[in-house]
Amino acid sequence: MDQTKRRIYLIEKLMAENEDLVGYAIPKDGSEQKRLLRALLNVRTPKPVPSEFLRVQDAYLKEELAHKHVVGLSDLTPIKGEQLYLWQGDITTLKVDAIVNAANSQMLGCFVPGHKCIDNAIHTFAGVQLRSECFDLMKAQGHLEATGQAKITKAYNLPSKYVIHTVGPIVSGKLTEKHKALLASSYLSCLELAEQKNLDSIAFCCISTGEFHFPNEEAAKIAIKTVEEFLTKSQSKMKVVFNVFKESDKEIYEKFLIQSQ
Repeated sequence: MDQTKRRIYLIEKLMAENEDLVGYAIPKDGSEQKRLLRALLNVRTPKPVPSEFLRVQDAYLKEELAHKHVVGLSDLTPIKGEQLYLWQGDITTLKVDAIVNAANSQMLGCFVPGHKCIDNAIHTFAGVQLRSECFDLMKAQGHLEATGQAKITKAYNLPSKYVIHTVGPIVSGKLTEKHKALLASSYLSCLELAEQKNLDSIAFCCISTGEFHFPNEEAAKIAIKTVEEFLTKSQSKMKVVFNVFKESDKEIYEKFLIQSQ
């Protein structure tokens, strides 16, 4: 089964789960098919998955990943000391022990079809197993995830081994000291969890910026300060990657990392 046949198979199976989509015409264009598949994966609620679906999905996602440029720590150069890295790119192509996902309090991923947030991308390219594992964790917990905490899951079809999910603070008005403390808590919770799991490397996205409206410069200051203090106090040898997507965020991190040397 080639990629086109796998993609159509997955689309058909996902549409069959939703009676409103039965009979919907699948686009002939490959790019349109990819957008449709992503949208269907995004809106799918956690539920049992047939083994054949998982087999085809995993083969499809692994083949898609093979056509991307996967980046490992050996491809990067530390920007400060031997443990701190700065990398601009797609975190779903980063091969480290754990990548950090900026999650919401439901911890189930983004349900908005095709949304450009990191939560959506991570769940899309990890596969449906990730939402199912998150669902099981949240069902066992019995309540929404508190801001500033973290949970770890497998990464499934991503190049990383694990995904650490954290809920950062939402800034809807003036930035407060509580917002700052909660953001620091998100970074610290992820680091402590990674250390408990004996992970050698972790990559942080820009938690709470973007959709959660935390000012980018202040967020970067908190991220760097929290990471450096943790590494110093714990004497951890963990490698930490600050992952950015926008050029403006790269410039911010470069400025503050260089200033703190």
